[in-house]
Formats: sequence, structure tokens, C-alpha cells
Amino acid sequence: MYEFDSRVRYSEVDHHGTMTVPALINYFQDCSTFQSEDLGIGTTVLKEEKRAWLLSYWQVILNRKPELGEKITIGTFATEFKGLFGNRNFYMKDADGKYLACANSVWAFIDTETGRPTRPQPKDVQLYGVEEPLDIPYEGRKIRLPEETDDLEAFPVRKYHIDTNEHVNNCQYIRMAADHLPEDFKVGQLRAEYKRQAVLDNVIIPEVYMTENKEAVVLNAEDKEPYAVVEFTK
Repeated sequence: MYEFDSRVRYSEVDHHGTMTVPALINYFQDCSTFQSEDLGIGTTVLKEEKRAWLLSYWQVILNRKPELGEKITIGTFATEFKGLFGNRNFYMKDADGKYLACANSVWAFIDTETGRPTRPQPKDVQLYGVEEPLDIPYEGRKIRLPEETDDLEAFPVRKYHIDTNEHVNNCQYIRMAADHLPEDFKVGQLRAEYKRQAVLDNVIIPEVYMTENKEAVVLNAEDKEPYAVVEFTK
């Protein structure tokens, strides 16, 4: 299990003074990155070996969004390694140790030369260990979409969307999707399926699906096949 402490920054809050969903996702992403770096199996090592852990699925449950200046603790741990995939839980706690948010995630180990999943070796997983999963309601990885949709204006992938793997960072898809939420939509859970990688100058065409308590945003390529599907639930 790995943890680090922080404090909610002004750059991480919305106009209500509470942490944005993308900022929360970035904390979780940073936490797993810090753990890998501290264990000596981080991005530089993996890049030399032409390997990478790529996110396949998020389920994030938000109990309360922390406020500006609030002290927080972010933690993560692996729960399972099986075949080509690894599962990882995350959490964010307040100063009293109460869970502000919890998450489950699924990661695929990738050969960056071929772009295809490959089986991790013992040295790639043993240092993480495995812990019992958090006691949260786990949902399936497949996001079901309503039939009615609204097509939105297309936009290109910009340089600031790209991470060290030379494709759109997983949190950037969340940010793109969250931009289409109604002003009064209070997110209680988000799920995200990552289908394929978008790179610099690719064009993304959003489609929005809405029901009474959910909004799903499909971020499509020009061929109408999705890069990612993000679902927000009140």
C-alpha cells in the first residue's frame, strides 16, 4: 500500500471552491506513478524496456469533493495481477481518515513497439504486492449506452493532451467528457472505458447520451469508432 499527503490547491478547484473531477483523477494517477517510481520500476525503466502500463478502465466513487486548502491523503495498492492485466484500487481521505473518494481500475501491460498487450514478468509485478480490494460496489467494465444521442463539435488533439507515452493521457479524456456536463450535474460516480489511443492531431468527435441520472460521452475518431467512453452518474 502506498500513500502521500497533499493539500487542495487553488488550481484544482472549480468556481464552488471544491476539487474538480479531473483533479481527483490526476491525484490517483500521480499516486500510482509515485509508487512505481519509488519502487524503481517507473516510466523511465519501462520506456527503456519498451513496456508500459496503460489504463483500460476506471470506476470512481465520489462521496464528497474536498475543498480549497483541505488536507488530504491519497493512497493506492494492487489487488490482482492476472494474465495481461493488473487491477488497482485508489482512495482519497480527509484529515479525519474518512473516504472522500474510492476507485477501482484495470491496467493492461503493453509492448510499446507493437502496441499490443504482453504478459508482465515477475519483476514487473512482484514489488507491488497484492492487497484485499476495497469494500465498494464494483460495476462491470462495459458501459451501456442509451439510444438517443447528440453529436457535438469535433476538435483536434492538442500538445497539452499528450503524456510521456506520446498519446492522450487518460485524465484528458475525463476532462474532455466533463466539459459537456450540465452546470447542475453533481457527479457521484464515473466510469471510463479506454478503447484505443489518440495521438497528436487526431480529430475527436464527441457524442453525448443522457438519461435522468446519467450522462455518457463517447469520444469518437473520425471513423466513428471510440477512443474512450466516459459515464457520469449523479
